[in-house]
Amino acid sequence: MDLLGHYLQDRQQKIRKTTDGIRSEIYEQLDCGEEISDERLGQIIDEKIRQKQDIQLALEERESIHREIFAAIRGLDVLQELLEDDSITEIMVNGTQDIFLERCGRLERCSKHFENKARLSDVAQRIAAVSNRLVNESVPILDTHLEDGSRVSIVLPPVALNGPVITIRKFYDTPLTIERLTGMGAITKEAAQFLEKAVRAGYNIFISGGTGCGKTTFLNALSNFIPKDERIITIEDSAELQIKNAANLVRLEARNANVEGKNEVTIRDLLKASLRMRPDRIIVGEIRGAEAIDMLQALNTGHDGSLSTGHANSPKDMLSRLETMVLMGMEIPISAIRRQIVEGFDVMVHLGRCKNGRRAVMEVAEPMHIADGEVCMNTVFKRNQQGELVKVGEFTEKTKSKLVRI
Repeated sequence: MDLLGHYLQDRQQKIRKTTDGIRSEIYEQLDCGEEISDERLGQIIDEKIRQKQDIQLALEERESIHREIFAAIRGLDVLQELLEDDSITEIMVNGTQDIFLERCGRLERCSKHFENKARLSDVAQRIAAVSNRLVNESVPILDTHLEDGSRVSIVLPPVALNGPVITIRKFYDTPLTIERLTGMGAITKEAAQFLEKAVRAGYNIFISGGTGCGKTTFLNALSNFIPKDERIITIEDSAELQIKNAANLVRLEARNANVEGKNEVTIRDLLKASLRMRPDRIIVGEIRGAEAIDMLQALNTGHDGSLSTGHANSPKDMLSRLETMVLMGMEIPISAIRRQIVEGFDVMVHLGRCKNGRRAVMEVAEPMHIADGEVCMNTVFKRNQQGELVKVGEFTEKTKSKLVRI
């Protein structure tokens, strides 16, 4: 290493020592019980920086130290700056040293890291406190959300062998609309226009796709087409839907059992309760298990216009998964389940990632009928090898006939 390299390395070490020293001093002040507003905290940080005479700091260095200390005390430490970066869509923390980011559908390693496990664990506890949830060695797994709705998954030791793991799926401050998704190439104008009519007409629509393909974002976009005078009830495991411009909106969130294994409120419980709330629309953030039977029964007893999502590799695969999930909640013949699926769901939208990593609609199909014991699917829009979403068929009269409502 040359002289310049040694100088820069030595300077970075001095700045790090200065930053850590100021942070420790302020922590001691806070431990004494003094209540400090955000404005006052900022003033104290600036005063502490000015008092440091052992190193001359440039304006950019002072501002960087200020941001880091403020984020460590009031924000989410090194993650705060990443959360404020609009180009980042997902943050993955694998222990103290490894942080990965997703930008424009591509993964990259971040140069930032946590200094020790204590600081990373402190961030995990701050996130849990936002939603009044518990996460510790006895309850080491938590799915929750930040105040802005961003989805968070936390896994702590001893389950996480290399230290606390935090995964944050960021949401746009302003939810994406169908118009913006069309402009981004995620869906064609023709397919978007049909789905708009389908939502307004009260179609039951199921959105499938893999992890991180934009199911919740797409569901939010479709929800904008629900007539404003209708009563909407959303049901989620962890609140992340961003339903806008709905005057009559009820939001329900499941609750995990306490440390004694009691007081759990499941998606099934909320679905059953919602049917007694006079809903016009029921939106279930994600179907994962036995609640599938309750959802199907609701769809087949007059509760049209419902929206939901689920994990699957294709619309056909989603049907198989729904069958399995129904059987988790009730022992009924497969043939009866398939009939309920065909009668209950009008349209299935499958999302995925293109070769360039971009999230997009891959297929739009409808369950038609049962032949030889299997559900027959009619694919209307499908993305081809060139990455274009093209129309490959027509909806059946059964599906088209419901559009007369609008």
